[in-house]
Amino acid sequence: MPLSQSPLDQLPLDQISLDRLPIRRLTLDDLTACADLSEDRGWLREEHKWGLLLAAGAGYGIDDPAGKGLVTACVVTPYGPGLAAIGMVLVAERYSRRGVGRRLMRHVLAEAGETPLSLYATPNGQPLYEELGFAEVGRAEMLKGRFTAAEPAPARAVRPATAEDLQHVLRLDRAIFGADRTHMITRLPAFADHLRVAEQDGEVTGFGALWPNMDTHVIGPLIAHDLGTAQALVASLAAATDRPLRTDVDVDHGGLVTWLKANGLELIATNAVMIRSLPGLPGDGSRRFAPLTVAAG
Repeated sequence: MPLSQSPLDQLPLDQISLDRLPIRRLTLDDLTACADLSEDRGWLREEHKWGLLLAAGAGYGIDDPAGKGLVTACVVTPYGPGLAAIGMVLVAERYSRRGVGRRLMRHVLAEAGETPLSLYATPNGQPLYEELGFAEVGRAEMLKGRFTAAEPAPARAVRPATAEDLQHVLRLDRAIFGADRTHMITRLPAFADHLRVAEQDGEVTGFGALWPNMDTHVIGPLIAHDLGTAQALVASLAAATDRPLRTDVDVDHGGLVTWLKANGLELIATNAVMIRSLPGLPGDGSRRFAPLTVAAG
């Protein structure tokens, strides 16, 4: 046997015991393999998003013994001892329905210990997460389309964020998100194409980012004191791009959902917001309008 091969390399795919394949931590060196796995399952490659998640979080994966990339992968984004978010849970098509996703999730749960975990679940994935102890605490609509500005936003003072705004944004985000996202928020100026803040009487009352994802721009996170401020931030960000917009809004924010649809965005999918080991998400959901990405909360 060549030294570069293992005994598993000699077995047909249907004879390989998935319990014997080691789970390892992923790094930025695995970015292309993660994007390939996304494409294998019919998702967008999303290299830009994968890069953020692998840099700021903990990636886990299993290598294909046949040397064909990753069997499965996911990323956990930590927010201190009180919360972590799971995202990008993927299994290669050739290994689907063989329990490998469940095995990876059980490993992640063991690694997390007592830390509460949140995620956004597709209808196909929700039964597995319920089996693993997650409970649905909300639903979110994924919206996409070209923003028409047919229905104007309320007047608010919105401007590009500056370095001097960072500490104000971090304080506001921690109060509303309910956990410390410093390691994510401080990456926004480099990750996003545009970062805006809203202010009133010298106080930052909201912020939003617009980041590139394939042929769209995603709005997220979107944090605001009220609906009008959220709308003003969206309108300002939308005016900065000629690409279609995408965002994910909790259905409890019906006013924002209705306004976005009136301005050209359409429903693409509805996902369940789920959490394990807590009765609900921390923070103030009434002012948390959109996640940075559903993969990171």
